[in-house]
Amino acid sequence: MSVSRRALLATAAGAAAVGASAVPAAGAVDRQDAGGTLRTLREAADYAVGKIRSVAPGVTGFPVGTRFEKWTYSRNGDWVGGFWPGTLWMAWLYSEDDAFRTWAVESARNLAPRQYDTSTHDLGFLFYPSWVTAWRLTGDDEWRTGAIRAADSLIRRYNPHGRFIRAWGALTDTANAGRVIMDTMMNLDLLAFASRETGDGTYLDIAVEHARTAQRVFPRADGSTPHVFDFDPDTGAPVGPGTVQGYSPTSCWSRGQAWGIYGFTTMYRRTGDPAFRDTARKLADFAIGALSPDHVPVWDYRAPQQPHDIKDASAGAVMACGLLDLHAATGRRAYRDVALRMLTALSQTCLTRNSSRADAVVARCTRNRPAEDGIEISLPYADYYLLEGILRVLRPERADRAIDLSQHA
Repeated sequence: MSVSRRALLATAAGAAAVGASAVPAAGAVDRQDAGGTLRTLREAADYAVGKIRSVAPGVTGFPVGTRFEKWTYSRNGDWVGGFWPGTLWMAWLYSEDDAFRTWAVESARNLAPRQYDTSTHDLGFLFYPSWVTAWRLTGDDEWRTGAIRAADSLIRRYNPHGRFIRAWGALTDTANAGRVIMDTMMNLDLLAFASRETGDGTYLDIAVEHARTAQRVFPRADGSTPHVFDFDPDTGAPVGPGTVQGYSPTSCWSRGQAWGIYGFTTMYRRTGDPAFRDTARKLADFAIGALSPDHVPVWDYRAPQQPHDIKDASAGAVMACGLLDLHAATGRRAYRDVALRMLTALSQTCLTRNSSRADAVVARCTRNRPAEDGIEISLPYADYYLLEGILRVLRPERADRAIDLSQHA
């Protein structure tokens, strides 16, 4: 029998309260409850793979979010098109069921026209989980070539005056020409990939310059960040912080904070520059301190109703992956412990197990709270990063095959 959205959310909220007490204390996840934690993650992965297997034959485009628990689609992928083929690749790595590989290839090929898209900074989101992963897993050069073309399109958005990659708008559009957003940190690894594969350091140089600019203007003294920072596009002079998806320019949008943790850690791995690692730690320490006891982030850590506010499970999935990466980069066990608690909490309280009609794996996500767009829905990147995080824990060598967890200093 189908369960209503209201009942599903009520069940999830109740489970959150129970799950918080069931999650091991800091520093004790592997030592006291390794079996229980790993079993919970295996059960979540098994559920996810089963759900994806049942839904995939009916997927008609690139999922962008759910409406009444069913995927809605974009034909060209919007900014999220890489996550559905990426999720299929993760499901293949976990299950070794070749049906997922077939679906992943078919879906990724539909992104081909976006290689030449110079109107967005999101080419890393589009092509790393889909085409870079496809090349790493298949060795087929079409994927490598296309990902490099996408990197060529991305570097055209670089503003040398301010040393940043412009977030939004066509190259000829003067609106938002000086706008930088935290999300772009996650698109820089496509440029690092292009430099490694071509031997041309220009791509990585641009990624490093953008990261250094972001490092200079985004983190506040306490480690929190705004979503947006604006520059004068003609001179590169700083204008100041802002927001689109956060509560205010002085608040801290949780998914943006998670992008920063993951993105700065990635830049440390690709360059060996300890300043990027230290920035990631600063952002991580703030976010960890801002988590509520259930270990599922609220949508904005400084919104007036937090910690009793709408959740964003996608922020939790992204942050968990970033913390696992940061643990590997620093050796600090606390980061891995928190990541495991977050993955456990997501697995116990945020999956769609109680609904027979849900297309997605993860519920309780929030896309854009200020715009009242996608409140407590499912989002494709939540499914992707949950599986990535679980794979990092249960089968790290397979995660490395897909996304390259090594350091390239």
